[in-house]
Amino acid sequence: MAASAPETVFDPAPTAMTVLVLDDDALVLMNTVLLLEDLGMETMQASSGAEAMTIMDSGELPAVVITDHAMPHMTGAELCRRVRQQYPSLPLILATGYAERPEGAELLSDVVRLSKPFSQAQLSRALSEACNAGRCF
Repeated sequence: MAASAPETVFDPAPTAMTVLVLDDDALVLMNTVLLLEDLGMETMQASSGAEAMTIMDSGELPAVVITDHAMPHMTGAELCRRVRQQYPSLPLILATGYAERPEGAELLSDVVRLSKPFSQAQLSRALSEACNAGRCF
């Protein structure tokens, strides 16, 4: 009898919440939004760090922010530092295709790192990690 393939196990995503997704690549942004919506999340979208800050400064705070790292004008690590200054308890996920920790990210030890490309299971795990101890609620 052949051995069965191991079942893929991953942490379930936290309950439905609003996630601000930030990426300067429209296709990556759209794909991430679709993955999140499939997990039952509401999304807000931004294509730059300045746009993301404008959304948050208008009073629309998400439960968690997912940002790309490599973007023009303001990197994801720079955005994380700004968000940390203004909204210190807001959970952050930094998505990057770089193997090493992005420059400037060493000061952001509480930011969850999500390696690109990522699957829905990996995204769900990152949300669970970012929202540990109910921080997203």
